[in-house]
Amino acid sequence: MADTLAPVRPGKLIINGEAVDAASGGTFETHNPATEELITTVAEAGVEDVDRAVQAARAAFESGPWPKMKPAERARVLHKLGDLILANADEIARLETMDNGKPIFESRHIDVPMVAGCFHYFSGWASKLTGETTSVSPAYFTYTLREPLGVVGAIIPWNFPMIMVGWKAAPALAAGNTVVLKPAAETPLSAIRIGELALEAGLPPGVFNVIPGRGSVAGEALVRHPQVDKISFTGSTEVGQHIMRAAADTVKKLTLELGGKSPNIVFADADLDAAVRGAMNGIFYGKGEVCAAGSRLLVEQSIYDEFVGKLAERAKKMVPADPMDPKTRLGALINVKQMNSVLGYVETGVQEGAKVVAGGARQPVNGKGTFVQATVLAGVDNRMRVAQEEIFGPVLAVIPFDGADDAVAKANDIFYGLASGVWTRDVKKAHSVSRRLRAGTVWINMYNYFDPGMPFGGYKGSGFGRDLGAACLQEYTQLKSVWLNLE
Repeated sequence: MADTLAPVRPGKLIINGEAVDAASGGTFETHNPATEELITTVAEAGVEDVDRAVQAARAAFESGPWPKMKPAERARVLHKLGDLILANADEIARLETMDNGKPIFESRHIDVPMVAGCFHYFSGWASKLTGETTSVSPAYFTYTLREPLGVVGAIIPWNFPMIMVGWKAAPALAAGNTVVLKPAAETPLSAIRIGELALEAGLPPGVFNVIPGRGSVAGEALVRHPQVDKISFTGSTEVGQHIMRAAADTVKKLTLELGGKSPNIVFADADLDAAVRGAMNGIFYGKGEVCAAGSRLLVEQSIYDEFVGKLAERAKKMVPADPMDPKTRLGALINVKQMNSVLGYVETGVQEGAKVVAGGARQPVNGKGTFVQATVLAGVDNRMRVAQEEIFGPVLAVIPFDGADDAVAKANDIFYGLASGVWTRDVKKAHSVSRRLRAGTVWINMYNYFDPGMPFGGYKGSGFGRDLGAACLQEYTQLKSVWLNLE
């Protein structure tokens, strides 16, 4: 991997097929959370830039070549973009790790293949979106058409900026829409680079625009813009609620993938060593800055002490280290604010009666960086704040339960409903418990696995609509009914 100090050129907005400065000339800085060093400056989109991008996307949808292309031609362009992402994998992964602080192993070997896979997968759907004929009466020929919505505004978070480009843009483009994508100000670099590659792949001007900036300015303007037909958002529940209210004025279609506090349930009959590994992956992958993180570990009472001991032993060996080292598995949190929030929750947990059995403190690398130790809290009650509120960091709350009914009751006793896990050798129990969990995803004897072909989204306070899978294409199309009088 290239040296982390190698220069990164300033980031631009991508509007109407060109890399441009902000209309105001404004920029912001993006820093490496592991080294605390400046990476580069990035053009900061304002209200005028959002309008320029939306107008370009609207023109590209109404009169540009994209919606007029044969679906197979759109598929070819999107598949080529996936190929280009793979061809530039090292560069994009490096940008992601520098910007976000996640281990280069994750950026290069998980995130890059996932985003490329999204463009490859959804390129295949471009030619397979169909309506259907219906039997209403012999007097009529009736059928439906599945059509693109128009301009899609995609607002993506700082924890998985690269992956979210694929999750949002790939299906929207495959369905024939045009896209205005706003990456988070904390991590804009990989999205900008993919936007550049999209032009190289042959996406016409205005079809895919990238406008990094602050959510309160660029994000707000995108949500409220009357020529945006849909907003697809991944982020906190609080911001999602605000987007719902703001989008109501223009009656926009919404997909909201929001926060989570997901239960990971371990029964006494599970393969305990596999469950320990799964619990570690469930919370410490992505530094715990993962909406689907298995941050509530529910362990059956009869194995609770043994299991906590195994967890603590492994967590103590998971040491924060330089994210650019391919061997590192625990990187730096996104910024000081998030680090302080995570450490504040650890302190709150102790005050509520939980016990820190591993980690619990900041651990700089080479004297710098927003690194937090892999932390395990034992003796947690399900009503504690650390069990109910999204911490968004490498902190695991371990909660005892007594039997399947108690496990399900505690798992569902939460505002959120994004994901969940079940560990057991009993197939009947696995399926029975999975059906009773109020969550959009259930992993059985595994955790934190994703694929472009499997839909992902939440119940309850974790939002509505789906990313990924064939199901998400309904989120980017609308249905038209056609009646032909035969008499």
